[in-house]
Amino acid sequence: MVTSKLQALWNHPAGPKTIHFWAPTFKWGLSIANIADFQKPPENISYLQQIAVTCTGMIWCRCSTVITPKNWNLFSVNVAMAATGLYQLSRKIKNDYVAEGEAAAENE
Repeated sequence: MVTSKLQALWNHPAGPKTIHFWAPTFKWGLSIANIADFQKPPENISYLQQIAVTCTGMIWCRCSTVITPKNWNLFSVNVAMAATGLYQLSRKIKNDYVAEGEAAAENE
């Protein structure tokens, strides 16, 4: 049973014998790095970088479902990229705009 599933994965058109497997697998490094940056102070987050990460994730989510063979590894890594990018953007916006508004209200 297990060997037949492993054999099917190995011989899949997006399996480990193809670039369709390894490119998204290595792309997980970008998502992991973005998760590691959750500890970074929001002042150090770049709007442009996080917008690029978010847009890339969203665009390639769509592309990964319309190509043949369907590449669920590519889909999942891009969902992670979009999600982490959105989270980082929300941290930056909250720090830049919400925190400033609260500080101004306290000074009045």
